[in-house]
Amino acid sequence: MAVEHLNESNFEEKIASGVVLVDFFATWCGPCKMLSPVIEEIGGECDGSFAVYKLDIDEAEDIVMDYGVMSVPTLMIFKDGVEAERMVGVQPKAAILGKVRSYI
Repeated sequence: MAVEHLNESNFEEKIASGVVLVDFFATWCGPCKMLSPVIEEIGGECDGSFAVYKLDIDEAEDIVMDYGVMSVPTLMIFKDGVEAERMVGVQPKAAILGKVRSYI
Protein backbone atom coordinates (compact mmCIF):
# COMPACT_ATOMS: atom_id res chain seq x y z
CA MET A 1 0.00 0.00 0.00
CA ALA A 2 1.35 3.42 -0.95
CA VAL A 3 2.16 5.96 1.74
CA GLU A 4 -0.47 8.72 1.79
CA HIS A 5 0.59 12.24 0.85
CA LEU A 6 -0.36 15.05 3.20
CA ASN A 7 -1.23 18.62 2.29
CA GLU A 8 -2.01 21.85 4.09
CA SER A 9 -5.68 20.93 4.55
CA ASN A 10 -5.16 17.54 6.24
CA PHE A 11 -1.72 17.80 7.90
CA GLU A 12 -2.81 18.87 11.40
CA GLU A 13 -5.61 16.29 11.49
CA LYS A 14 -3.33 13.41 10.45
CA ILE A 15 -0.57 14.15 12.99
CA ALA A 16 -2.99 14.93 15.85
CA SER A 17 -2.99 11.57 17.60
CA GLY A 18 -0.66 8.65 18.07
CA VAL A 19 2.84 8.27 16.66
CA VAL A 20 3.28 9.59 13.12
CA LEU A 21 6.32 9.60 10.82
CA VAL A 22 6.28 12.32 8.16
CA ASP A 23 8.76 12.42 5.28
CA PHE A 24 9.24 16.04 4.16
CA PHE A 25 10.50 15.64 0.58
CA ALA A 26 10.76 17.31 -2.83
CA THR A 27 10.28 15.68 -6.23
CA TRP A 28 13.50 17.31 -7.49
CA CYS A 29 15.63 16.07 -4.56
CA GLY A 30 18.06 13.21 -5.31
CA PRO A 31 18.48 12.03 -1.68
CA CYS A 32 14.66 12.14 -1.31
CA LYS A 33 14.38 9.76 -4.26
CA MET A 34 16.87 7.44 -2.55
CA LEU A 35 14.89 7.50 0.70
CA SER A 36 11.45 7.12 -0.88
CA PRO A 37 11.54 3.29 -1.25
CA VAL A 38 12.59 2.98 2.39
CA ILE A 39 9.64 5.13 3.50
CA GLU A 40 7.29 3.07 1.31
CA GLU A 41 8.65 -0.15 2.89
CA ILE A 42 8.16 1.22 6.40
CA GLY A 43 4.63 2.31 5.49
CA GLY A 44 3.85 -1.12 4.10
CA GLU A 45 5.24 -2.92 7.13
CA CYS A 46 3.83 -0.77 9.94
CA ASP A 47 1.32 -2.75 11.97
CA GLY A 48 -1.01 0.10 12.85
CA SER A 49 1.01 1.12 15.90
CA PHE A 50 2.13 4.23 14.01
CA ALA A 51 1.28 6.05 10.78
CA VAL A 52 3.56 7.02 7.88
CA TYR A 53 2.97 9.98 5.55
CA LYS A 54 4.83 12.05 2.98
CA LEU A 55 4.65 15.82 2.51
CA ASP A 56 5.88 17.54 -0.66
CA ILE A 57 7.54 20.74 0.58
CA ASP A 58 6.73 22.56 -2.67
CA GLU A 59 3.01 22.02 -2.05
CA ALA A 60 2.97 22.95 1.64
CA GLU A 61 5.12 26.04 2.11
CA ASP A 62 3.25 27.23 5.23
CA ILE A 63 3.87 23.93 7.03
CA VAL A 64 7.51 23.95 5.97
CA MET A 65 7.92 27.45 7.41
CA ASP A 66 5.98 26.60 10.58
CA TYR A 67 8.29 23.67 11.32
CA GLY A 68 11.49 25.31 10.11
CA VAL A 69 12.36 22.64 7.55
CA MET A 70 15.61 23.85 6.01
CA SER A 71 16.65 20.87 3.90
CA VAL A 72 15.21 17.68 2.48
CA PRO A 73 14.75 14.92 3.15
CA THR A 74 13.67 15.67 6.68
CA LEU A 75 11.88 13.01 8.69
CA MET A 76 9.80 14.10 11.65
CA ILE A 77 8.24 11.92 14.28
CA PHE A 78 5.13 13.39 15.90
CA LYS A 79 3.56 12.11 19.10
CA ASP A 80 -0.01 13.28 19.63
CA GLY A 81 0.49 16.28 17.35
CA VAL A 82 3.79 17.44 18.85
CA GLU A 83 7.17 17.08 17.12
CA ALA A 84 9.13 14.50 19.09
CA GLU A 85 12.16 13.96 16.87
CA ARG A 86 13.70 15.17 13.61
CA MET A 87 16.17 13.41 11.31
CA VAL A 88 17.76 15.23 8.38
CA GLY A 89 19.19 13.41 5.38
CA VAL A 90 18.99 9.83 4.20
CA GLN A 91 18.69 7.43 7.12
CA PRO A 92 18.91 3.63 7.25
CA LYS A 93 15.59 1.84 7.63
CA ALA A 94 16.62 0.25 10.95
CA ALA A 95 17.53 3.64 12.42
CA ILE A 96 14.20 5.17 11.36
CA LEU A 97 12.20 2.26 12.75
CA GLY A 98 14.17 2.28 15.99
CA LYS A 99 13.45 5.93 16.60
CA VAL A 100 9.76 5.63 15.66
CA ARG A 101 9.26 2.60 17.90
CA SER A 102 10.85 4.39 20.85
CA TYR A 103 7.76 6.66 20.93
CA ILE A 104 5.14 3.90 20.81
